[in-house]
Amino acid sequence: MTSTIVRELRSRARGGRVLTALAALLVVSALLFAAQDYTTSPSPAVAAAPAPSTAAVPLSPPGATGFPQVAKAVTPAVVNITPSPVVRGRDFRDRPDLPFGSMEEFFGFQGKPHGPRPRGPFGPGEPHGGSVGSGVIVSPDGYILTNNHVVDGYSEVTVTLPDKREFKGKTVGRDPKTDLAVVKIEAHDLPFVPWGDSSTLQVGEYVLAVGNPFGLNSTVTLGIVSALGRGHMGITQYEDFIQTDAAINPGNSGGALVNARGELVGINTAIFSQTGGYQGVGFAVPATMARPVYDSLVKSGKVVRGYLGVAIQELTPSLVKSFGLKEPKGALVSDVTKESPAAGSGLQQGDVIVSYQGSPISDPAALQRAVMRTPVGTKAALTVMRDGHEKELTVTIGEQPDSVKVASARETGGEHALAGLEVQDLDPKTAQELGLKGKTRGVVIVSVEPDSTGERAGLTEGDVIREINRKPINSVRDFEKVSSGLKKDQDVLLLINRRGATLFLTVRV
Repeated sequence: MTSTIVRELRSRARGGRVLTALAALLVVSALLFAAQDYTTSPSPAVAAAPAPSTAAVPLSPPGATGFPQVAKAVTPAVVNITPSPVVRGRDFRDRPDLPFGSMEEFFGFQGKPHGPRPRGPFGPGEPHGGSVGSGVIVSPDGYILTNNHVVDGYSEVTVTLPDKREFKGKTVGRDPKTDLAVVKIEAHDLPFVPWGDSSTLQVGEYVLAVGNPFGLNSTVTLGIVSALGRGHMGITQYEDFIQTDAAINPGNSGGALVNARGELVGINTAIFSQTGGYQGVGFAVPATMARPVYDSLVKSGKVVRGYLGVAIQELTPSLVKSFGLKEPKGALVSDVTKESPAAGSGLQQGDVIVSYQGSPISDPAALQRAVMRTPVGTKAALTVMRDGHEKELTVTIGEQPDSVKVASARETGGEHALAGLEVQDLDPKTAQELGLKGKTRGVVIVSVEPDSTGERAGLTEGDVIREINRKPINSVRDFEKVSSGLKKDQDVLLLINRRGATLFLTVRV
């Protein structure tokens, strides 16, 4: 019995010594690890191997110590722009038609931004009550990039540099479709912001916004890239915005968005706000879109864009089914302009463009951006889906006329029906009254029964039905013949003309 107890005690003692040794070893290892990890220079006697990083995210902003240097380099090149109006000064309150989130609504005119005004020298009634917007010097000989709405409607522009020098600026050119403009001042050896490559930006990357919010010159705010490729905002015709949470307020319009290296990656253009002030959602035109516009305006005073000559629309799940596609990716061609590059290439109504110049097309906006950036005269390769089969086409890109768009992206959806519709033949007089051009054929909807499925679907008086299930409708007789053969709960593909725009709709009868 005694020997058994002794053996047990000896065993425990040995175990305790082992545990003590292990604990000591862990302590020594921790101290060595700490010394290796936090000592600024390893001992010359021992070459310390770099410790692997285990942090999921950096504990401090990359290059944070460089932000003051970036701000110091960029702010001298971000200017204050104060236009002189040709006519009575405009105010955002005069423009009830402006879309929510537009720069004109939130950034105002004539130094009257929407939102609270600071007290002091920038308040109302002062001779210089703050700037309408900002601008970025991008060339040492005085070329300044800003927003179109900052200089639109003004004959003279006063440009004030952060060093208090003032210049009279001349508008070289404007591009309302991207809300960009170029102003030139007569000066040399000016500070400027170098161009950056916005295509390399990543969500989460640090950016700085520099401008003159509320007339407070040379204001720098820090944030991250919140999202890329924002479109369908209703702010400009061509949209590919960088979204950022860097504070942007009235007066930042036309200012610089720069990366951690101090390169220009965007022009601050819009905010979404319920108060008119900063709420963490701002938008900038990316440099990849701004630079071609800038180059074109400087060279010719206008923007030369590629032109395809089609109307395109989104693919909804119901349209995907109707056209026998596998996924809602691509741009559905709802119309082809006569004597356009598209018509010459053999592109047809109902084709779905899935690739352009070897790059996949996810939606109409992607095709729109790709076409407008293509140099005129380029032979572009298209891949389309036609009747369930892939087809390769080649189109020679033309120059976009001022009166047309590369593409108009139109979204459709919901449940539709032919019930409750009254139609009549489309005669020349009715076509003229509806503003239809060319030899448009079809039947025009003259009445929609209240609370009918057709009304709830959104079909309205004046819509012209041109096709049903890809069968041409040239008369009321055609309409009755084709519609009478439709079965209940059947998906029907309609081609309609609405106020001059052609689009497909999938409806259920």
